[in-house]
Amino acid sequence: MKLATGLVRPCTILQGSSHCSSTTSHSQKFSANLRISNSWNPKGSHNSGNSLASKASKLRDKWAEFQGIKNWEGLLDPLDDNLRKEILRYGEFVDAAYRCFDFDTSSPGYATCLYPRNSMLDQCGFCSTGYKVTKSLHATCGVQLPQLCTERLPNWMSTRSSWIGYVAVCNDEKELARLGRRDVVVAYRGTATSMEWLENLRATLTCLPCDMAPDNCESMVQTGFLSLYTSSTGSHQSLKEIVTDEIGKILRKYADEPLSITVTGHSLGAALATLTAHDITTTFKHAPLVTVVSFGGPRVGNRNFRCQIEKNGTKILRIVNSEDPITKVPGFVFEDNNEVPRNGDVQIAGGFSNWLQKRMEDTQWVYAEIGNELRLSSKDCPQINDRNIATCHDLKTYLHLVDNFVSSNCPLRAKARSVLSNLHVC
Repeated sequence: MKLATGLVRPCTILQGSSHCSSTTSHSQKFSANLRISNSWNPKGSHNSGNSLASKASKLRDKWAEFQGIKNWEGLLDPLDDNLRKEILRYGEFVDAAYRCFDFDTSSPGYATCLYPRNSMLDQCGFCSTGYKVTKSLHATCGVQLPQLCTERLPNWMSTRSSWIGYVAVCNDEKELARLGRRDVVVAYRGTATSMEWLENLRATLTCLPCDMAPDNCESMVQTGFLSLYTSSTGSHQSLKEIVTDEIGKILRKYADEPLSITVTGHSLGAALATLTAHDITTTFKHAPLVTVVSFGGPRVGNRNFRCQIEKNGTKILRIVNSEDPITKVPGFVFEDNNEVPRNGDVQIAGGFSNWLQKRMEDTQWVYAEIGNELRLSSKDCPQINDRNIATCHDLKTYLHLVDNFVSSNCPLRAKARSVLSNLHVC
């Protein structure tokens, strides 16, 4: 099921304040100016105690709806405030994955996590979450450069395995009571290394391995994303092995508790989040509710892959900026049921469309849009003056748009909170 909530344009109807990654220098400069307020924090100062208690009660009692058990029906347009806060909260887990990553190519620790696992959330500035990191995650590129290249290139350009995210489990009693269940977060950053960029370019579809598609050998996903998820070396397990091992331990430990698994990521991390969620629901037959909250994700797989995800009950909420070209690639989409195509999609009338679709499927370039969609746009957002590709794709642009979105009829709050400083200074 797919739901577009319309494009964002400034709105002058509502009054009141709101609660706003590329590795390029431009994007870093832009990101430093956008701030996401702590609007999801139940201790925030913008609400009365009674209002906070009421909202906490609503979240606790209806958490499965906010996790997509009913495909977010009635929650996206207009955007429910509790859902907004949950989206922002998960977005900050992704932002923490960026802040924990060592981007310095001259550093001996390049492509690793900057902080020890037990204190990484606090040290990166994401304090008082109520979650404990239980596992660091590493992804390995399946592409192997020729020996001549590896001998001549600097080591950082040929780094195959890198830290890409983490698993965190809610263990704070107050946060458990507020959420209404124990939540497990798997968070992924976006593309950072040269080898990851190479994997991104491997854009044709390839069949899922049998253990990820036991009932449907025609399920196909982007070659590079699958490679990053399943590749390993002698010294590094695959991301798939690390994640499923850790989730298995968590499910056994908390078998008697209400549990949710939320997989979240930006850009490449959004694609890996979709593969991870699908793998969890396929591997663990009695898995709890598994939800993906993705930001600026590219297309991942074909129609059979989408059908298998829906069959397994995985819930996917894709946050999309209409001005972000990354969300329109790779491949082509032939829409079902005569739906209006999105930008970059293909729709041709009559029998010729079916013939063309078959020919395109044979070339392994036909993708499907997967999950529910919250569609926003930075085009007319007054706080975003520079709208190049890096800005439109930046995670903080996404969080800024979510923070200020109202509905398709009134997309932006009239007084969007201005750009201030860094997130969550402890």
